[in-house]
Amino acid sequence: MKFTGGIALFAAATLWAQAPNPQLSAPAVNTLCARTAQLMEAGGVAIPDLRQVAMPIIANVRQACSDLQLRPATGPPTYAVVQNLHTYLEIADAVPKPFPFPDVARDQLREVRDAFTRFDAHFRALLDQKDADLRAPDRDGVMRFSEENRLLPASRGRRVVFLGDSITAQWRLNEYFPNEDFLNRAINLQLSAQLLGHMKPDVIDLKANAVVLGAGTYDVNREVPLPLIQNSFELLADIAEANHIKVLVPSVLPVNDYLKTENPTYERTPTRPPARIVELNDWLKKFCAQHKFTYIDYYAVLVDPQGSLLADASDDGLHPNSKGYRLMAPVLAKAVDQALKPVAPPPAAPVKPAKKK
Repeated sequence: MKFTGGIALFAAATLWAQAPNPQLSAPAVNTLCARTAQLMEAGGVAIPDLRQVAMPIIANVRQACSDLQLRPATGPPTYAVVQNLHTYLEIADAVPKPFPFPDVARDQLREVRDAFTRFDAHFRALLDQKDADLRAPDRDGVMRFSEENRLLPASRGRRVVFLGDSITAQWRLNEYFPNEDFLNRAINLQLSAQLLGHMKPDVIDLKANAVVLGAGTYDVNREVPLPLIQNSFELLADIAEANHIKVLVPSVLPVNDYLKTENPTYERTPTRPPARIVELNDWLKKFCAQHKFTYIDYYAVLVDPQGSLLADASDDGLHPNSKGYRLMAPVLAKAVDQALKPVAPPPAAPVKPAKKK
C-alpha cells in the first residue's frame, strides 16, 4: 500500500512539474502552508492513530512555513515542507482508518496530497531557477543597460551614475532631478560585490564625474560578513579613484516591522537586524571620512525614535515610498553639490535694444 501511494505521489508531482509555471508566489506559498498545516491537524480527528504519530511532523511543517514567511523562495524550508508532507501522507496511508471513513476526512487527505504535489513541483522549479541563475552568461546583469548606454547622448554637465539595489532602482531620479544628468544603473537584489562588474560599462565608459555606490541592504539580508562588504567598497572606490571619478556612498536605510500583521513577508528586522545596519553604516561613514569621499546620510532623515524606518515613509518596511524619496532627495542634492561643483546656469543672452521707429 505504501509503495502504491508513493507511485501516485510521484505521478502527481510530475504532472504539476510539467505545468506552465509550477513556481508559486510568496503569498501563494504562505496561504498554502497555513491551509496545509490546518488540514494535517484536522486529519487526526478522524484518524486517532495519525494524531499521535504526526504531531512532530505537523510542528516541522509549521516551523518551515514560518521560515518561508521570512525568506520566501528559499530552498531548505521548502524542502522541509515537502519531506514532512510526504512522511505525513505515508503514515496516513499506513495507519488503520475507521469504517465507514467520513467523506470530509477523505476530502481533507486528498487536499493534503494536492498540497504535497504543488509544493514538490514548486521546489523543483526553485531548483531549476537557481541552476539557471548560476549558469546565466551574465549572472550579475553587467550588460543590462548596454543598449541604453549605446544610445546615451553626450553629458549635459556633471554626470552622476547610481549603482545599487532595488532601493535605488525604484527611484525615478529623472522626475526628482529633471535638470541633472543622473543615470540610474541599479538592479534589484544586487550585492556590493556585484557592482564591481558594472564599473567599466556603466560608469567609466559613460565618462561619469561621480558614482553613487548604493548597496548594502541585501548584503545584510544575505548575511555577508562585514569584511567582505568592506572589501567590495574598497575595490569599487579604488577603481573610481583610478579613473578620477568622485565617490559618494549612501547609508543603508533602516527597516521596520510595522506592517507584518498585514503581510508576514513585511517583517524585516529578522533578516535585516537593526544592529547590523548600524554597524555597517558606522563603517561606511568612517570609510568616507578617511578617504575624503562623500557620505550620504539617508538613515538620519528616515529613522524614527525607535530606530526603525519611518512608518509613513515606506509601504513594505524596506523600500521608500514617495514620501521616503522626497525626504532623501535634498540629502542627495546636497551631497552631489558637496562632491561636485554645482553647474552654473548658462549666461543670459544680451537683450537687444528695441529699434526706434
